[in-house]
Amino acid sequence: MATFGTKIFTWLNGELAGVDEFGNRYYRTRRKTAIGRGETERRWVVHEGLAEPSKVPPYWHGWLHHVVLDAPLERDKTAPYAWSKPHVPDLTGTDLAYRPPGHLQAGGKRPKATGDYQAWIPK
Repeated sequence: MATFGTKIFTWLNGELAGVDEFGNRYYRTRRKTAIGRGETERRWVVHEGLAEPSKVPPYWHGWLHHVVLDAPLERDKTAPYAWSKPHVPDLTGTDLAYRPPGHLQAGGKRPKATGDYQAWIPK
């Protein structure tokens, strides 16, 4: 959820550019501002629910970072490759995060060495 300040800024200055399949809303400033020698617009996203940057699809990511000029159209939102997979949230820092064998939160017991390792000795 957006903070109160972000909601006020968006209401005063924002123009809705689009919404993605996760419900994230993408905005741009109504007026362009002069930055350096050129004019540009400020772009931002208001996340639906918990703010998780990994939920920003690639086509919107490119637009947010000014890689592409125009906001994605509905036709641009299809998966371009057969091997594309659906979004999986970043589980780092949660109880569902991967913990290898021997990790303290995974029991702390490491498997015994198998003897297939030889230490490097400099000559």
